[in-house]
Amino acid sequence: MMNDEPKTMNTEKPDLKIRTKEFALRVIRLYTALPKTTEGQVVGKQLLRSGTSVGANYREATRARSLAEFISKIETALQELEETSYWLELLDEVKATEHVVIPNLRREAEELIAILVASVKTVKKGENVGR
Repeated sequence: MMNDEPKTMNTEKPDLKIRTKEFALRVIRLYTALPKTTEGQVVGKQLLRSGTSVGANYREATRARSLAEFISKIETALQELEETSYWLELLDEVKATEHVVIPNLRREAEELIAILVASVKTVKKGENVGR
């Protein structure tokens, strides 16, 4: 059975660089566990692409040269999270795997979306986001 829990389970929230990387690793593990059917692999590859790009876009945002660039990269990460949520929803509804991985990943995607939306709103209001 696949263990879907993040490695940094403690009382503190992990850094978003770590959290988005762990999200990508969990997506990769899910992809490898999907059935080797055409449907499983087509949807799985879409999930793999979008789910692993979230962390890459977040890391690019942390190196942004301006607030506009930061917002753009975070919004790209949000788009990828929304797409990832869609693929996870499809896999969940067709019962692609018996593992509890998909609901956990869907929950994590929603949490990451909430965090990144709040970050963008904060920056747009001109407040310091504490990057």
